[in-house]
Amino acid sequence: MSLASLAKAEAILFDLDGTLIDTAPDFIGVLNRQLQAHGRATLPPEKIRASVSQGAKAVVALGFADRVNTDSPEFEALRQEFLQSYLQHIADETVLFPGMDALLTMLEARGTPWGIVTNKHSMFTTPLLRALQLDMRCKVAICPDMVSHSKPHPEPMLKAAGMLNIRPEACVYVGDHRRDIEAGRNAGMTTVAVGYGYVLEGESAADWDADYLVDSVAELATLLRI
Repeated sequence: MSLASLAKAEAILFDLDGTLIDTAPDFIGVLNRQLQAHGRATLPPEKIRASVSQGAKAVVALGFADRVNTDSPEFEALRQEFLQSYLQHIADETVLFPGMDALLTMLEARGTPWGIVTNKHSMFTTPLLRALQLDMRCKVAICPDMVSHSKPHPEPMLKAAGMLNIRPEACVYVGDHRRDIEAGRNAGMTTVAVGYGYVLEGESAADWDADYLVDSVAELATLLRI
C-alpha cells in the first residue's frame, strides 16, 4: 500500500497493550505490590515494562521464577493471584498513549472505523475499554477467547475485517510486537510497527519487516495523513 493509498485505508486496527494504550504502569504496580506481599524486593519499573508485551505469565515469572518453576501449581497460583489483582486495578494508571486520543478523534471525524485485535483476554479487555470510555468508540474488538488461533495466526485479523465488512487488504494493522506484524502480514493487511511500545529487550521494530515503522503517535498520525 503506497503512502497515497494508505491515507485512504478503509479501517485502522490496533494492538492494545503498548500500541493503543499504556498499560505498563498498572502491571508494574500490581507486580510490585504482589512481590511486597510475599516478602520480596520490588523491581525497577523499566524492567517490568519490558516484559508486559509477553503477558501475565512473563511478568509474574520476572518476579518469582527464581523461587518456583513456571510449570508448577505454585506458580500458577501466583499467576492467578496477579490476574485477580490486575482486574481490580485494571485502569488505575492506564492511559492512551500521548496523542492517541486526537488520532482516534480524527479517524472518527473522517468516518474511518478503528478497532482492536489483541491477545488480551476479553475478561480484561472489556472492562479496560469501558473504564477508558473506548468501548463505544471502538467498532470491533477481537480477543483470543473469540477465535481458535491467536496472533500471529491471521484468524483474529480476518475476523475483525469480516465484522467490519471490509476487505483485509483495505485494513491497516498497527502493533508493537513481531507477532502483530506477522499476523497483519499473514492476513494481507498493511502493517505499521511502532517503536514507542513494549519492544522486547534486544529487539528492534525495524527488524520485523513491517510496511511502515514509526517511533511516536505523532509519526503515526502523519503517516495516516491526519
